[in-house]
Amino acid sequence: MLDSRPLLLATDFPLIKRAKLETLQVNLGYKCNLSCMHCHVNAGPSRTEAMDKETIDLILKYIDQNTITSLDLTGGAPEMNPHFRYIVSEARKRGVEVIDRCNLTILLEPGYETLAQFLVEQQVTITASLPCYEEENVEKQRGKGVYAESIEALQMLNSCGYGIDKNLPLNLVFNPMGTDLPPPQQQLELDYKQQLQSQFGIEFNQLYTITNMPISRFGSVLMAHGEFDNYMDLLKDNFSVDNLSTVMCRNLISVDWQGFVYDCDFNQMLDMPLVAGASISKKTHLSDLLQTDISGNEVQIGDHCFGCTAGQGSSCSGALND
Repeated sequence: MLDSRPLLLATDFPLIKRAKLETLQVNLGYKCNLSCMHCHVNAGPSRTEAMDKETIDLILKYIDQNTITSLDLTGGAPEMNPHFRYIVSEARKRGVEVIDRCNLTILLEPGYETLAQFLVEQQVTITASLPCYEEENVEKQRGKGVYAESIEALQMLNSCGYGIDKNLPLNLVFNPMGTDLPPPQQQLELDYKQQLQSQFGIEFNQLYTITNMPISRFGSVLMAHGEFDNYMDLLKDNFSVDNLSTVMCRNLISVDWQGFVYDCDFNQMLDMPLVAGASISKKTHLSDLLQTDISGNEVQIGDHCFGCTAGQGSSCSGALND
């Protein structure tokens, strides 16, 4: 697979400094029941990387020592980590919001029949990927049969109260099909709600639009088709300085399945570790940060950062300026 990383390291992107840390985004592993075209972590059924319980206990220790308000669990399919229920229940005991980045189809897999009820009991926020409300576009990105399974999973979540009960938020995620920026988030959310309600009776809370990052699997596709430079020009031409104050890396750190720390999930995939200070010369591990305040530190930047600041902006919680 072609690697876009060398093309992204030299950059004229503006300097960003950290604000107060609020969100711990944790990648529980790269194993997934799907292999989506836009997946920036190259997740799939054959991946074996998974966070162990020792590292999960370190995550919980870090939460105990810091003012973390949100634990954002990603993968792969985070639910496929054998310790998923443990970290969720322990975080909820601490009063921390838990976000499950769910691909929906995992809820229908054999062995996961009780997963939806567990998420209800723990009042976990579900942020689910549904890159389009039309079947053809979803299956181009995610594979044959995924759309029907996603609709079935959403209907099941609605029947459990998700998207209806105020304590059970259900949010959806849109990714463009290819080399376009996402359309305005508010209008697209209205379109999603109208289409999903009229066709399937599905309700949800918010739609998050996320720009495709020119890294990993998507970056490789761009390079293979000779579109990498054009896509980078699109991101840079649509750069908005107004988005710099609200980019997610100012309030979030990303932890990989081994416990190493990055400024964001995208930097994790580019192997650009968080720099915690001059005293730490090695790759930063979460254990290095237990007694360290990283507020005010510079964020590691590259040309891919233009993806978060183009147009209406993009983050794991959707548009920055809609």
